[in-house]
Amino acid sequence: MTTTPGYVHGHAAAVRRSHAHRTAENSAAHLLPHLAPGLDLLDVGCGVGTLTADLAARTAPGRTVGVDASADVLTDAAAAARERGVGVELAVAEAGALPFADGTFDVVHAHQVLQHLADPVGALREMARVCRPGGLLAVRDADYASVHAHPDLPGLRTWREAYRRAARSAGGDPDAGAHLLALARAAGLADAAEVAELVPSASVWLFATPAERAWWGGTWAERAEGEPLAGRLRAAGAGAEDLREVAAAWREWSAHPDGWMTMTHGELLVRLR
Repeated sequence: MTTTPGYVHGHAAAVRRSHAHRTAENSAAHLLPHLAPGLDLLDVGCGVGTLTADLAARTAPGRTVGVDASADVLTDAAAAARERGVGVELAVAEAGALPFADGTFDVVHAHQVLQHLADPVGALREMARVCRPGGLLAVRDADYASVHAHPDLPGLRTWREAYRRAARSAGGDPDAGAHLLALARAAGLADAAEVAELVPSASVWLFATPAERAWWGGTWAERAEGEPLAGRLRAAGAGAEDLREVAAAWREWSAHPDGWMTMTHGELLVRLR
């Protein structure tokens, strides 16, 4: 993930643990049927690289490149590639200024990146620029407005609204997953002269088992209590008591035997001409 001003999470240990849970199956299922050995793939905002390495395993011996605005997380990404025995090139780069020639890659992928950018339309244009004719652009973003929890604790409602305010105040769009078609149209990626196919879809993350609740709720409780997210939430109007309520609610929900949470993600595949 990028560390541009809109990236409210930062790279604290809890965030890295959360992102390391991402795999091709749970975070890029919409893309997997279109991958094949020998394709060259760019992963924009690769973060800790577990998803990047999964994609590389499916496109080898094609070239896989991961870029992120944070040099720190690229160390984790390099380790993830080594652990999986795949070759991944890594570089520091912003989504809106990719250091590659036009038409370099067969597949350009970005997972939960557009929601953090002040100019997601420009980033989509840049990703399309480095994609080859006939190539595929694949994006997936969360829609925080869709988060539903049981029990519906007041502290979780406080968290959702505080987080959405913080993301917006930082220049991002926490509900970008519901706006992907609008972003694509604004980027010119719905033009029949440029695009052969535009395929929207959606999928859901579900946290319901004790292990899933402990992991997901635990990382969010830590984020609410630590920097930089706590500072972002305070800057967006959350008080100290709000943050204590949020962290306590995440822990209460995690421990509840009936705990259930869903988050919808919007997805978009763009096949270029």
